[in-house]
Amino acid sequence: MTTTMPEFEDQELLRYSRQILLPEWDLEAQYRLKQSKVVLIGVGGLGTVSAQLLARAGVGELVLVDADTVDDSNLQRQVLFEPEDIGAPKAMVAAQKLQHTTPWLKVTARLERVDQASLQEIVQDCTLVLDGTDNFATRDLINRVCHAQGIPLISAAAIGMVGQLSYFPPEGPCYRCLFGESGIDDRSCAANGVLASTPQIMATLQAHHALLALGLNLSPLAGKLLLWDGMTGEQRLIRFSHDPDCVICGDTLGSPL
Repeated sequence: MTTTMPEFEDQELLRYSRQILLPEWDLEAQYRLKQSKVVLIGVGGLGTVSAQLLARAGVGELVLVDADTVDDSNLQRQVLFEPEDIGAPKAMVAAQKLQHTTPWLKVTARLERVDQASLQEIVQDCTLVLDGTDNFATRDLINRVCHAQGIPLISAAAIGMVGQLSYFPPEGPCYRCLFGESGIDDRSCAANGVLASTPQIMATLQAHHALLALGLNLSPLAGKLLLWDGMTGEQRLIRFSHDPDCVICGDTLGSPL
């Protein structure tokens, strides 16, 4: 039995021609990307960049989740927004602009703060979740729901001049294996500041690894934490293993990777 691949309009093929020319990518990878549905939680400094890159690259469907409205202080780094958008819902503005740029994209705006019940409903049929939120409690909830529903997660963080990124496969190791129950540095951009370039860099890396996962079924950051230092230009990879006592994924793996 053969699999029916989605048809491309001529304009789509022209739009994505530079990707399709790549020997590592090709037309089949573009098909897989078009068949994918990505849920992006947090349409801020990270989310506006990663959403725009995925939309322009040809992802089939995006769900943007954010309850906030655009503020003047957002314009420094949240690249989808303009002064005339101040006061409007972030997810709605972003969805409209992405749709204008990429007419073949199916994009949905969810203007809500997630809890366990709503998040379970939002992600239930998606291919991949991107976390662009800025607090441990929400990140931990996203990790818990993604693991329970067997959905891979790419989590990015940016503060000041540093950032981090990791890919968490459905079977683990998961976010809780890496950071434990208390999380890590939980500073916010509003309280502690962020250089405009920091979230752009981390979101670009997040989108890149999403494209690898969606188009090529590759996950080079599984079991690894990427740390980026904007002051030194250094980038490090730290390996981490499954925690057999993890309350999220411990019962699934049962032993360290």
